[in-house]
Amino acid sequence: MALTESNMLPIGTTAPDFTLPDAISGKTLSLDELKSDVATVVMFICNHCKYVKHINGELVNIVKKFQDKGVSFIGISSNDVENYPEDSPEQMKIKAAELDYTFPYLYDETQEVAKAYDAACTPDFYIFDKEMKLVYRGRMDGSSPGNDVPLTGTDLRGALRAVVAGEFVSEIQYPSMGCNIKWK
Repeated sequence: MALTESNMLPIGTTAPDFTLPDAISGKTLSLDELKSDVATVVMFICNHCKYVKHINGELVNIVKKFQDKGVSFIGISSNDVENYPEDSPEQMKIKAAELDYTFPYLYDETQEVAKAYDAACTPDFYIFDKEMKLVYRGRMDGSSPGNDVPLTGTDLRGALRAVVAGEFVSEIQYPSMGCNIKWK
């Protein structure tokens, strides 16, 4: 498990379209169906990564707070499940229930969606405005396993507050760091 930083897709990029199966509902869902007219957060996450495990509780808090404000959240796992069976759709469904995910948890078997977003690690966050233009990409906050920085979600929360209020999202953004996506 190599510590990897986000690639930092350029601000203003239009959200790449996708249609993927949801491990929770069993339905195939598209970005067009899931997007919000307020803001849409695309999150590359997985089950086995210690960095995702570290932030899961705070992630659920942030999701619940901002879903109430009309923000859509979409979790995507793009890992190679042959070598990382803990990240299989069956295990994704179990983990989503355990953690009380209130967002779809999509499986990117071909890894084409991760490539389209230039995703490199888990967790990796992308916030798109109501026009589906990228306004934020990067980390939740500066906390990671073992660094003793409190887990607050401050970076992600700040960007979400700004976009929900229709305000400018600061371009001072830091890459996320976590496990590299497990490419086939």
